[in-house]
Amino acid sequence: MRGGRAPAILLGGGAALLLSLLWMPALLPVASRLFLLPRALLSMASGSPPSQPPPASSSGYVPGSVSAAFVTCPNEKVAKEIARAVVEKRLAACVNLIPQITSIYEWKGKIEEDNEVLMMIKTQSSLVPALTDFVRSVHPYEVAEVIALPVEQGNSPYLHWVRQVTESVSDSSTVLP
Repeated sequence: MRGGRAPAILLGGGAALLLSLLWMPALLPVASRLFLLPRALLSMASGSPPSQPPPASSSGYVPGSVSAAFVTCPNEKVAKEIARAVVEKRLAACVNLIPQITSIYEWKGKIEEDNEVLMMIKTQSSLVPALTDFVRSVHPYEVAEVIALPVEQGNSPYLHWVRQVTESVSDSSTVLP
């Protein structure tokens, strides 16, 4: 990509199916929260106590405590370097690289189209700001795409593993590149 980032992604083959399966369930809780926003604003205006965070499930997992972050990279070499670094720094438990995506986006008044690699990064939600700062510090794009969605549900042992692997970082106050 010529210094920009890709806000829109077109995928081919199995990658499109994979992302549609991942994104749709993840977006439903977000959309449902948007409908609750007016109610939350009314309760704040009326002086009612704010709603409590979602309770832990029977497995002990707190919905939204793990996030899946998405980052696009210009090629596999850059994606692997960033992926290895975020796992080594324990900013992520796991990074999947999804090759051969096509991104179509507007950048500086012109419609662009580029082949990219999509990184799917699993981390604690509390680490997303540090992850974002690190990616921005090493990414070759002028504006790196880093977006994260909270994981509401999933395989409990996996979600606990993500938290365990990244636990030492979330306990420290800062993570430096």
